[in-house]
Amino acid sequence: QVQLVESGGGLVQAGGSLRLSCAASGVTFSRVTMGWFRQAPGKEREFVAAISWIGGTTDYTDSVKGRFTVSRDNAKNTLTLQMNSLKPEDTAVYYCAARFGTSVTSSPHNYNYWGQGTQVTVSS
Repeated sequence: QVQLVESGGGLVQAGGSLRLSCAASGVTFSRVTMGWFRQAPGKEREFVAAISWIGGTTDYTDSVKGRFTVSRDNAKNTLTLQMNSLKPEDTAVYYCAARFGTSVTSSPHNYNYWGQGTQVTVSS
């Protein structure tokens, strides 16, 4: 079965950086579009970034553009989110997700599989 496992979360001061990883198994990784989402306490899950099968297309929510970079290594079945210039409002549980569609989409309803999440906390 498909399994997505996130890692790399933690506590960081504002202005710092973190690198999240998502290891995928049970799926042909090069044939799934991948996304990152986050959910803060009391808020709905929101889109952060997504990347197409071979990494040619990416999309970001406006609040992270210029600060976050999504990438993938299909040879290692790994998705990465490099987060720089972190802000307290980036604090959330971050989830990776996979979908079989070819298009990059920001709707969580279009994703078929989800990881368990990793906590990111940014202190001011």
